[in-house]
Amino acid sequence: MTLVRGMLQRSEPTFEAASAVSVGKRAYQEDAVLFDCPVGGETGLVVLSDGMGGHAAGDVASSIVLTEVFSELKLQSTRQEEDETGVRTLLMRAAHGANDCIRAYVDEQPDALGMGATLVAGVLRGPFLHWISIGDSPLLLFRGGELIRLNEEHSFGQQMDSMVEAGLMTREVADHHPDRNCLTSVVGGGGIAQIDCPDIPFELFDEDILIFASDGLQFLPDSRIAEVLGDWQKTPSTSIATQLLREIERLNDPDQDNVSIVVVKVAMARAPMARSPEPRPQRAPVTPVRPEPLRANLDVKSADPGGRSVLVLRGAP
Repeated sequence: MTLVRGMLQRSEPTFEAASAVSVGKRAYQEDAVLFDCPVGGETGLVVLSDGMGGHAAGDVASSIVLTEVFSELKLQSTRQEEDETGVRTLLMRAAHGANDCIRAYVDEQPDALGMGATLVAGVLRGPFLHWISIGDSPLLLFRGGELIRLNEEHSFGQQMDSMVEAGLMTREVADHHPDRNCLTSVVGGGGIAQIDCPDIPFELFDEDILIFASDGLQFLPDSRIAEVLGDWQKTPSTSIATQLLREIERLNDPDQDNVSIVVVKVAMARAPMARSPEPRPQRAPVTPVRPEPLRANLDVKSADPGGRSVLVLRGAP
């Protein structure tokens, strides 16, 4: 790292992560989550999956997706070249591998036909986030007091909102449409209709907060999530995750879905400011013959909601 005079250079970040989970008002837990962000490690990993299918084994689907994706990322991420193409290829391969595993499970267990799961996963490497998303599990960024969703929601609700903005549907019809919560893309053993996996990784900055979550978190409005993150951003990630879960519990919504949250705080180390050495004082000669100007040489060297249906737009198997 080169230290330039008068400038602070960005260094490798550290990631502090914590998770929180709740079954909500459901009879069983269909979310599954794992993360690994060791201090001093070169790579951080987060994988979250929200199963669906109810009696058609939504919890099994999320467990399959979690296990397959996390193990693939953990095994291969440190072996990849440190470029965008290598990590993106790894994420895509992990998602398709999980999809193949679900297909194999359904072939052996026909009663599980119709099960599936969402996927949101991230590889944190240096000051960059590489991510992949299938379904409606949100990936959120809190930066400078603003909450931003990084991934798209693969549902008819998202499509209906776009139609409202285009003047093709009224807001009232969109909000109350019976198919609003139908997903248009899941990891379910068939063709995956839509995958978000950017070619260029997302650049992270000091004090960024990332939230990987199941859609149960969205029973809280974005404005309230932003308020909690703003009030608690100086506290450890464990406190932030706990507080978000408390806010969900305070709602006491009888339809509350499973909730899973992973909070990742980004701390960017900085190199110290370069300091110029003080010039040594020079004495003027007692009897100068040819006075010359003095010189100083400076040398400076940086879960499926109850009753939620899943409508998958299938591509080629």
